[in-house]
Amino acid sequence: MMHIALFHQDAIDDQLIREIEKSHTIVSVEKKTPRTAVLELKETLNVEHRAHLRNLGVLHQTDVGFLPKHFKGSDIKVLAMDMDSTLINIECIDEIADAVGKKKEVSEITEAAMRGEIKDFSESLRRRVALLKGVPASALDEVFTQRLRLNPGAKELIAGAHAKGIHTLLVSGGFTFFTHKLQAQLNLSETHANQLEIIDGFLTGQVLGKIVDGAAKAAYVEARCLALGANKHAAITMGDGSNDLPMMHGAGLSIAYRAKPIVKEKADLAFDHVGLNACLDLL
Repeated sequence: MMHIALFHQDAIDDQLIREIEKSHTIVSVEKKTPRTAVLELKETLNVEHRAHLRNLGVLHQTDVGFLPKHFKGSDIKVLAMDMDSTLINIECIDEIADAVGKKKEVSEITEAAMRGEIKDFSESLRRRVALLKGVPASALDEVFTQRLRLNPGAKELIAGAHAKGIHTLLVSGGFTFFTHKLQAQLNLSETHANQLEIIDGFLTGQVLGKIVDGAAKAAYVEARCLALGANKHAAITMGDGSNDLPMMHGAGLSIAYRAKPIVKEKADLAFDHVGLNACLDLL
């Protein structure tokens, strides 16, 4: 048996369900809402089956995901999210670099790191931050007020999670300047990120303390689940880049949001058409 989830921005197309039925035996269809349905299939799915179903979904502007056997919506206690390009629309470091005309250099490193081509995230972050030396601290405020926007469904996701008593955890390879402001804006339960060194109103090109990399993100998620008397199956994890994979691995449900191909491949759900809050329909 295998459960797959279908997500559409407005309403699930019954034609898509009929097309799935041509190649798979559907045991049951549960419409969670008009835009979200869970199908129980008789057989388990291999890699080719999954790719075929996701491709079918694309034709119907529908995100198709695969629910792990251990996933139980009522057991979820933690919602862990990446920040840059997941909860928000930008990579903050790239936009800060724009203030000194170095966006191209920095964003090239960012993209390579997110695709998994640079294996050491800490090294890639230090290389990028070094390029920010001399940037006025006021540039951070400008990025937050002028360029940073929440991604579709972000506010609803956080509010919906809190309404269900779920602990919201923002774990970012970005910077505390932004996570603290988002925590205040969204009333997030907990945030972790990297701290930029600022002296006399200018960035020094250094990061203070230990880097929040993929391993650190995973550790924060596991620690919070443990503190709540649960294991990682009690967490939903959301991200877009390869440094999110460690925290996504073994979670109750992992969601790739408009993510790099390597992340989509490994995640349970890949959201390309719907907003962040679509996963609330499974709870």
